[in-house]
Amino acid sequence: MTDRAGHMADFIAKAGWQSARRTTVAGDASNRRYDRLTEPEGGTAILMDAPPDKGEDVRPFVRIATFLRAQGLSAPAILAQDEAHGFLLLEDLGDDLFARVVQREPALELPLYQAATDVLIRLHSARPPALATYDADTMTPLAALAFDWYQAGATGVTNHAAKSRFSAGFRAALAPLDGASPVLIQRDYHAENLLWLPDRDGTARVGLLDFQDAMAGHPAYDLVSILQDARRDVPADIEAQMIARYTDATGLDLTEFTRAYALLGLQRNLRILGVFARLCIRDGKAHYVDLIPRVWGHIQTNLNHPDAAPLVDLLAGLPAPDAETLSRIKSQCAKQP
Repeated sequence: MTDRAGHMADFIAKAGWQSARRTTVAGDASNRRYDRLTEPEGGTAILMDAPPDKGEDVRPFVRIATFLRAQGLSAPAILAQDEAHGFLLLEDLGDDLFARVVQREPALELPLYQAATDVLIRLHSARPPALATYDADTMTPLAALAFDWYQAGATGVTNHAAKSRFSAGFRAALAPLDGASPVLIQRDYHAENLLWLPDRDGTARVGLLDFQDAMAGHPAYDLVSILQDARRDVPADIEAQMIARYTDATGLDLTEFTRAYALLGLQRNLRILGVFARLCIRDGKAHYVDLIPRVWGHIQTNLNHPDAAPLVDLLAGLPAPDAETLSRIKSQCAKQP
């Protein structure tokens, strides 16, 4: 038994779940792993395995979960924790991810997105805890990952001069958004991180996952995250309805919000473009490349906003993800440390 396996067994035993059967639930783009523990009597819990030696830290998850639950939202309860070794035992919120529910019951698509939007309305009415700020200076180099990994993977080289010009122009475009009153943004708010809990009431019907990287940012960020999903197509009419639902409830100006939504959507999708290429080239996770065409579509949609027009030429060096480009990126999977 490895040292980590031994620490895990000790943690499970101390939490009183030593008789439970353990089955894998999921991993994700990080080094975290999730297992379901099932007791002989049928009770269940989720084990988060987040190895500190691989850069993981459970403390932000605990902190943000506590804050979200204080707002009446359905983050999983923390049943036991071992921060030093990177283990958490969590309330099991089930397997009904929004993406699966919509596939199974298409009629629920609109109600699910309404519920997810209402979670953001509720969350953004609360003063956020002390968090790092997701501002123009932070967001710009993350968007530039599209040059570092996607452009480099597609063409064999990063055009550093073009990257520099883009960074200067994009930082200037984002800077006015820094004046908005910040809210807690979960930063990975989408249909495969939300669980449907129909037996609960109101905003508690949405189970929240993968929020440990939360920061303080613009109110439009998490809305664009769920409505411009990298993993599934959200109908344009639902996207428009949810933007209106959010601005109507919060009293924010629709024109200004839509401008911020387009620029933040552009930032988010450029970052994802770079990250998905990196997940293949560096980490050997080739399946993320298959999602790139949808991400590219979101980028083009956001570039169509009038306030993004000056950025079009700055991104001209990024090739469209045609079959040849995607194949070239896949051929490099796990070949760069």
